[in-house]
Amino acid sequence: MALIEREAEELSLSMQAELLSLSRASLYYRPVPPTAEEIAVKHRIDEIYTAWPFYGSRKITEQLRREDFVINRKTVQRHMREMGIAGITPGPNLSRRAQGHRLFPYLLRDLVIERPNQVWGVDITYIRLLGGWLYLVAIIDWFSRYILSWELDETLEMPFVMEAVERALSEKAPEIWNSDQGSHFTSPQYIDRLQQAGVQISMDGKGRALDNILTERFWRTLKYEEVYLHDYANPRQARSGLGSYFDFYNYRRVHQSLDYRTPAEVYFQTASARQKRTTVIESTLTTKGEESTLNKTLYLS
Repeated sequence: MALIEREAEELSLSMQAELLSLSRASLYYRPVPPTAEEIAVKHRIDEIYTAWPFYGSRKITEQLRREDFVINRKTVQRHMREMGIAGITPGPNLSRRAQGHRLFPYLLRDLVIERPNQVWGVDITYIRLLGGWLYLVAIIDWFSRYILSWELDETLEMPFVMEAVERALSEKAPEIWNSDQGSHFTSPQYIDRLQQAGVQISMDGKGRALDNILTERFWRTLKYEEVYLHDYANPRQARSGLGSYFDFYNYRRVHQSLDYRTPAEVYFQTASARQKRTTVIESTLTTKGEESTLNKTLYLS
């Protein structure tokens, strides 16, 4: 579409469309903005889901009806699909995996997460605007709660996810990268990039409420502390507001679970201290001539 020259005299619009394999109708299509009713319903679904992520389409429909929304379950299901959310309670045939998708086992069960860059998590959530909505992807270091990268987009297309992935990997790479089994995270483009970085890929089990609980808690914090307190008028305001909040969250917001330190303090100081300790131990081993892999493993553990 970007190659179309509407003022060109040499080639008609019909000929340009044919040369570019475009439908002529697409040249005149103008997207229809969502109605005020759809926006209000989606915003309320987001609030209900954030408060009670175990609610599926049935309970969300009933809750909306209690609040005098005239809506049926099929409409709620369609909105939830478009928003990229689903109740975390188990449903039928959850062990049946999608054909053609590359899936990986969940690697975090019984794993003690004890250092930065051991486990990163990625997820997507819905961000409301006054006249619409956006989608936010964020990558989080699970040990420190540090937000490594994030990106916003108006659609659930793949590029904004890959931008966040590339930005995170430009600095470090984790040992394990965890996600759900959504289409973005089972795509060849995404999986190939992580495998190139040499990380182990972990995926939540379908219908398992606790597999991605840390990221779900972060979404809840973000929405209650930032999104629901501000009515973003447009994507520019949303990007500015979220950028300010992420800076606050990483560098100034203390966490009780982190002994009242900030995520940045835990992520950078611990990583720095571990690297310094590793360097000293390796130097000592080299001086003593104890170069065996076994000895290094014992000392570094």
